[in-house]
Order: sequence, then C-alpha cells, then structure tokens
Amino acid sequence: MSLLILAGPTASGKSAVAVELAVRIGAEIIAADSMQVYRGLDILSAKPSATDRARVPHHCLDIASISEDFTVAQWLASARAATNSIRGRGRVPLVVGGTGLYIRALRFGLDPNPPTPPQLRDALSARSLPDLVTELRQADPEAAERIDLRNRRRVERALAIALQGSPSTPASWATAPEPFTLVILRRDPHHLRARIEARVDAMFEAGAIDEVRRLKAAGLRPGATASQALGIRQIEEFLAGRCAEPDARASLTTATRQFAKRQMTWFRRETGTLWLDVPPDELPTHTAARIVPEWAPGSEWARGSALDS
Repeated sequence: MSLLILAGPTASGKSAVAVELAVRIGAEIIAADSMQVYRGLDILSAKPSATDRARVPHHCLDIASISEDFTVAQWLASARAATNSIRGRGRVPLVVGGTGLYIRALRFGLDPNPPTPPQLRDALSARSLPDLVTELRQADPEAAERIDLRNRRRVERALAIALQGSPSTPASWATAPEPFTLVILRRDPHHLRARIEARVDAMFEAGAIDEVRRLKAAGLRPGATASQALGIRQIEEFLAGRCAEPDARASLTTATRQFAKRQMTWFRRETGTLWLDVPPDELPTHTAARIVPEWAPGSEWARGSALDS
C-alpha cells in the first residue's frame, strides 16, 4: 500500500479534508507541520481541534518544547516511528501538512547538502540580514525565491549551501523508498486569500494575543524556531505598543499570503504530484471522496506513478 500524503498551502483546508479522508480509509494522521510540533503553539499553528483529534488519532503534534530548536531529523524519526506503529495496527498512515521540507525528507531522506562549518556559520552570523539576502539572491536565486527571506536561520543555511558548491536538487537526493501518493490541494488564489483573511480573524477571536503572552511567559525566546511562527512577530509588535490590533491583523494576513505563495512555489517543484483543485463551495467530505479513488489499490497513484497531473 502506498504512503498517502496530503499537502497544500496554509488555509487550503488540509486538516478538515484529512479527517474526512482518514475516516473513509481507516487512517491515522501524521502532522507534517514545523510549528504544530510545539506544545502551547495551538492557535497560531492552526492545530487540529480537540474534536478532530478525538475522531481520528493524530501523531507528531505537541512533541517539542517552545524553547527547543526541533529539527527535520527529529521530525523524520518521529514520523517514521508513527508510520510503523500505525501499520502495525493494520491502519493507514496519512501524512498531512504544509511543511514541504518535512514531506521531502519523508519521501527522499534528509538533505544531503553538507553541514555548515563552524567558521562559516560564525562569519555569516556576524553579517546583517540584508547583506546575506543580497548575496543569496546572487548566489542562488531559486533558493532566494523559495525561502522566507526574513527568517535569518534559513537565509544563513541557504547561503552556506550555495557558498559550498552546487546545492543538491530534490531529484538528486534519493529514490523514494516506497510508493507514495502525494496529493496537493489547490484553490483559486482569490478564494485562498479570502480564506486566509478569515483564518487570521478567527485566530484573533480565539485568543491568539493571549497565546503569545503565555508563550513568552513560558520562555519563548527571540531566535528560537518557534518564534518564527506566523503571528508571533506581529502580535509582539502589538504587545509592545508599536501598532494597533487591526494593524497586527493586517500584517499577519499579508505575511500569511506571502507564506502561502512560497509554499506553492515549493510544491510546484515536487515530482510525482497529483494537484487537486478545490471549488470554493465544496465540502471537505466531497473533497475526501474525490481523493479515495486516486489512492485506492490498482490506481496509477497507488502504484507510485511519477506523472504530474
């Protein structure tokens, strides 16, 4: 049975579709989200609700402290352990998320690019972020387009790879260890923007500001991976009195739109994908029902087809 992966940009409806899909095929969900691993980061990471987690078992949620720099390797080990455990119960592992690097690591293994030497890491950390971004755009324009250029750690890593030679592309990483079905949800850009705006409003109404207060009181530090979550910086600006709440909401909406665009850029570079267009009025149950035949034994995708659709 092929490994089933459901991906897509933020606010595309992955979580709701995944629950309905899991109920239909007897699956348990493995979250592939770099922020949902952190305990306490619930609203801003859009973790599945308690109701959804009661309907379908979820894995790789709440497995790291907010003060911990949780790595791709740690997530991969957790995801593989969950996959084995789920299959041992005779159920289907359903990987769901928008963190492309996690999904790529699961499919092809860890990034084979060389680690950053300490001397180079120290040299990069001493430079300003704008300077690093300028050099990255010259050294590796594709990486500069793909990553969040406000995330210093990612900029430093991308530049370090570029300075050490030609970065490995996904196709050169490895051959997928087993057949896989990678379904990517795609929505009309205007509809996705409206969903993002609604999500940001819902987050604030659900208590996102208080969540950031709790995280800071619990030890969330500047520079920690969890501090890169969308909404942290914007709400910190509000808490510091540097902007009004409507400005924080607008800033988060813009940042989320930009993030969704980067996610789509990443996914367009993935191989072996089935793009599934989701109409604005389609219910998650109907979207899930359309995925089942694509994954069912005997279909091209269940046999691990590498043809993009």
